[in-house]
Amino acid sequence: MNKLRLAVSMLIFGTIGIFVNQLSYPSAFIALFRAACGFAVLFIFALFSRKRLSIKNIFSNILFLLPSGIFLGLNWVFLFEAYRYTSISFATLCYYTAPIFVILLTPVFFKRKSSAVKNACAIVAVAGMVLLTGVQDFGHYYGLLFGLGAALLYALIILLTSQTRKVTALETTVFQLGVSALVLLPYVLMKYDVTALTFDTKSIIILLILGIVHTGIAYLLYFGVTTKLAPQTIAVYSYIDPVFAIIISCVLSKSFLSLPEIVGAVMILGAAIFSDLKQ
Repeated sequence: MNKLRLAVSMLIFGTIGIFVNQLSYPSAFIALFRAACGFAVLFIFALFSRKRLSIKNIFSNILFLLPSGIFLGLNWVFLFEAYRYTSISFATLCYYTAPIFVILLTPVFFKRKSSAVKNACAIVAVAGMVLLTGVQDFGHYYGLLFGLGAALLYALIILLTSQTRKVTALETTVFQLGVSALVLLPYVLMKYDVTALTFDTKSIIILLILGIVHTGIAYLLYFGVTTKLAPQTIAVYSYIDPVFAIIISCVLSKSFLSLPEIVGAVMILGAAIFSDLKQ
């Protein structure tokens, strides 16, 4: 049952790009709504399930949680922008180079060298990205940069969160979502004329699905089993997300990857999975 819940959460995450691409709102606005809605869902869950959120635990880790919350909001903005400029499958593959960024940044954060195996994984992933990119238009390269930017931010979130102590996954996520919403709110209000945005029934439903299902429910499913399964199992199952996203994207767009792109995708995901299993 725990593996099923983990798989379901990954399948939910894998459909985010499809829903985001149905909206015409700025990426920062969508990220703000998702963060605020996700925060509300998890906070209400904590209240009704009587899962106490320890303010002491949160503030004892504030130096790591605060920047990770800021990076989370920016991470979503970059990822949603990547969806705008390129295909969901390509943006997703760029995003899943995050484990490679973790390998590259580990010596900076922890003052220790990465293993030869992890360095080899990084090289394979970079080679895969070269094959995957190919010769494309400039819009595609904007998508590449935004996707890699989102991956870098996610890697920073992973490294910062790994430094926290005595704080639960629920406490961490609630705080990060709250910080993300607070940081994005003034930016959105200053950057865009929110009063000029139009909301129809379809857009409202999609926004609520992104906030409630893709954030609140998916995070509850995911974090509800992370302490009950082996890290290697979680690492392998997490790649259901990009594989499912790529398949759905190709089916909906009727545009399938070429042979070099398939090889590049396999190299990226294979290197990332192998790197995770060698933790």
